[in-house]
Amino acid sequence: MTETNYEDLPTLAAHLRKLLANKADRHPEKSPFVVVYAFNGTGKTRLSSMFKDLGRHSRNGSTLPGRDTLYFNAFTEDLFSWDNDLENDQFRMLKLNPGSNFFVGLNELEVENRIRPLLDRYADFDFRIHFEFDERSGKIADASVVFSRDVLTGHGDDARIDVVEGIKISRGEENIFVWCFFLAILQLALDGAEAYKWVEHVYIDDPISSLDEHNAIVASNHLVQLYREAQRPIKTVVSTHHALFFNVLHYELRSHVGGTSQYVLKRDTRATGYLLAEQTGDTPQFYHVAALQDIWRVAQSGRASTFHFNILRTILEKTALFFGHRHFSACIKEAEDDADGILHQRFVDLLSHGKYSMYEPVEMGNETREYFLTILRGFVETHPFNREIVSADEPDVEGV
Repeated sequence: MTETNYEDLPTLAAHLRKLLANKADRHPEKSPFVVVYAFNGTGKTRLSSMFKDLGRHSRNGSTLPGRDTLYFNAFTEDLFSWDNDLENDQFRMLKLNPGSNFFVGLNELEVENRIRPLLDRYADFDFRIHFEFDERSGKIADASVVFSRDVLTGHGDDARIDVVEGIKISRGEENIFVWCFFLAILQLALDGAEAYKWVEHVYIDDPISSLDEHNAIVASNHLVQLYREAQRPIKTVVSTHHALFFNVLHYELRSHVGGTSQYVLKRDTRATGYLLAEQTGDTPQFYHVAALQDIWRVAQSGRASTFHFNILRTILEKTALFFGHRHFSACIKEAEDDADGILHQRFVDLLSHGKYSMYEPVEMGNETREYFLTILRGFVETHPFNREIVSADEPDVEGV
């Protein structure tokens, strides 16, 4: 598998744009796709932001900054925030950021009717969107979403279904709602809606982090279905750490869209920058073995950073899945009451979810590094990996 080094994320983002442009020139009737697989902590979210920022240039002779990318990533979710009615603790709503181009024109496009059939495939709650307008500018001044759910009350002949409004949905349900909201807007862009004619690129980063495997399949199927029915082609990048999502996209895109390029992205541990390798198969299989070799090498060098906990967690999860375990903790705990194993699981849980470990490499403190090396060494000793991939001198926990 040939790997190409890119010195930084802006350079890589520019390469992806050029790749998509070349594919669009060859087949202007199709939506060209690039699918990138990478572990959490590699830089996928920052790459999506760099890709978007390259589209912020002056367009059509205007002195105003332009835009050309509709994107879904962690920043998209930040456009939604909760008003939890702290005073009365009764009626909660999800507020939308009206200043974002993400929501432009939605009041005129019946977006509720587009979101609802998508959401019904995932969830059992309903919603209403409220818009308020600035009469002078004609733009949205305020917007919010109120959620409701049917609740069975009473018993026997007295049982009835009541609609409870202003409910707080779970974090996972909120992520699903935001994903369906994005799909509805993407559909408008693909249909050529005037409000979204500015969209020339779409960048989707890890949309299914809160979905189970069934919904990962549904999400990839829905996404490709929108492109199958598109009225105009749009250049698109999808990045993910989810192997099943990657696998389903491979077959769905190959069967119904075509013109797809697939890659595996990782940090270059031998130099600086990032490595992009073309992936021709239907899944980045055994990539976790290469990742294990990489973090073992990093552990030896004493250069482990907090984002390596993200990589370690992914390796643990893939190994647990192979052995039929329900949770990655089975790979580091000897028993349910294993105190050290419970502590090590907690370290992996916490340090693989902090934003600092996702966006910026932060060097570990000595005590944290010792825990990291202890977990890693115990995992390698417990599981029968080929010893040649970790045959160099073992990381010295005491000497770090």
